[in-house]
Amino acid sequence: MEDVFSLSPKAVSFELASLWRPISGGLTAPFGFQAAGITAGLKESGKPDLALLLAPEGAVCAGTFTTSLVRAACVDLCAERLRACAGKARSVLINSGQANACTGDRGMLDSVRVTEALADRLELPVEQVLICSTGVIGVPIPMDTLLAGLDPLVEALSDEGGAEAAGAILTTDLVEKQFALEAELGGRRVRIGGMAKGSGMIHPDMATMLGYLSCDVGVPVDVWQAMLKRVVDRSFNAITVDGDTSTNDSLLAFAAGEPLDREHLQALEVGLLVAAQQLAKAIARDGEGATCLLEVQVEGVVGDVEARRIARTVCGSSLVKTAVHGRDPNWGRILAAAGRAGVSFDPAAVALWLGPHQLMEFGEPLPFDRIAASRYIQERVDGSYLCDDTVRIRLVVGDGSGDGMAWGCDLSDQYVRINADYTT
Repeated sequence: MEDVFSLSPKAVSFELASLWRPISGGLTAPFGFQAAGITAGLKESGKPDLALLLAPEGAVCAGTFTTSLVRAACVDLCAERLRACAGKARSVLINSGQANACTGDRGMLDSVRVTEALADRLELPVEQVLICSTGVIGVPIPMDTLLAGLDPLVEALSDEGGAEAAGAILTTDLVEKQFALEAELGGRRVRIGGMAKGSGMIHPDMATMLGYLSCDVGVPVDVWQAMLKRVVDRSFNAITVDGDTSTNDSLLAFAAGEPLDREHLQALEVGLLVAAQQLAKAIARDGEGATCLLEVQVEGVVGDVEARRIARTVCGSSLVKTAVHGRDPNWGRILAAAGRAGVSFDPAAVALWLGPHQLMEFGEPLPFDRIAASRYIQERVDGSYLCDDTVRIRLVVGDGSGDGMAWGCDLSDQYVRINADYTT
């Protein structure tokens, strides 16, 4: 439970976070949502590769997407359709195996074609049907195979299909990433569910990372979009595996149901944040070749944005990541990374902790037990410490009110091997 609710202490009220409890069910835990995942034959491996989410009538959808200039056609199509339907989208199709990015005009033509075919089967306006793709860049989708999979995919839709959908969107991921939670708000049960994929090419800037959230509460689309943006900044935009932003990064959040009184919207946003952070951490934990989760908390700067920028810079430092993998408490790498984050602070005010070990105070190094500090890392890298695989770094750089967290992972030789052989 501590891992689920490890929110930045100044980011949300712990009292509101404690209203939420984890449940099973993933994306389809909220009332009225259906999902499916099948093996359509898009991957040579024969693993599941096609997923579908269908939201209830009256749903609204908010989205955030990669800011990269090089992006897949499906990203542009999703953004265009959300504008065209004023956020009234109800469905998203996800194929894995082919990113359908950098494929010229064919990328958009294929995305439009398959969503038109799916809209006919779901009896929805085509503007309400979205598509996301993930896989190898420069490879188009085998359209005959994809189109042939639509009928069995629609037939497989179920209010218990969240797990199958979560499995069908994976590429180099080692584990499925899904999560759900519920709370009593306004005298009724409210549920939030989600799934995500991502293992390499993870440094979202919005926010191959894909994420999906569902909620059985009716929320005005402008309120929902604003909520999602704030949540993304503290979750998916606070993780890094390798510093590479994908061409396909997308996060879509659907909401449908009876509305809540405005007084409960803050609690709803906290629940959305809990779900998003849990999924984001699952991505960082499953980083290609990773053996542990790296969590960095920064305090004392002028604002939360600046704190998160320092935290993610530390998480993304190759030298910090390799030191963690090598069980080396080389704190100089942490300070060096913080100093190049582009955020002003006084090095003479810095205090630093690695887990329970304080390494610096008022900018001066402290004597510490290097063997014990190394053992702290090793216990988490090899998974021997009460199933806790999180290496925690806390950095205080002044007395400002800014507070932020970021998550990453260690960097091993397996990352090089996985990516050196990715298409060969």
